[in-house]
Amino acid sequence: MRSMLSVVEARVVGCLLEKERTVPDQYPLTLNALVSACNQSSSRDPVMQLDDHEVESSIVSLKAAGLVRMVHPSHGRSVTRYRQVADESWGLEPDAAAVVAVLLLRGPQTVAELKSRTDRQHAFASLDEVQRVLDELAAREMVVRLDRAPGQQADRWRQLLADEPERTEAPARA
Repeated sequence: MRSMLSVVEARVVGCLLEKERTVPDQYPLTLNALVSACNQSSSRDPVMQLDDHEVESSIVSLKAAGLVRMVHPSHGRSVTRYRQVADESWGLEPDAAAVVAVLLLRGPQTVAELKSRTDRQHAFASLDEVQRVLDELAAREMVVRLDRAPGQQADRWRQLLADEPERTEAPARA
């Protein structure tokens, strides 16, 4: 089993996995774009407020772990950019990379939530296809199925690559 990522490292890797597939024209990302991606309020749970230093520190440790690479300025670009190589390092196909990205960015998810929330990264044809990917990831000890909590309709899946951030439960809707 690979070493456990910190909460901030998980957010950085998750953002790079996601943005590579959803905004390829802007990828690799500048530090400013990566900090913005880490702190965005949509498609993130929990929402974080990271600063440049926290993200840069994570980039250094992720680079040492072989999960992130720096792209130095060239051909009209004036700043260093960052790209993930976690999918290569972890041997993830595009479908599995999309699932891992969503789990890193949004915490435990049901199969149906994963199918819906990975759509911009990888369009799964069916829930069975998502389940197949989860089963393959589980066999590699990268994800685990959680027991259904009281009041939940379906099992949730959690990534095992990183510490899970503290979450504040949303108040129940009336």
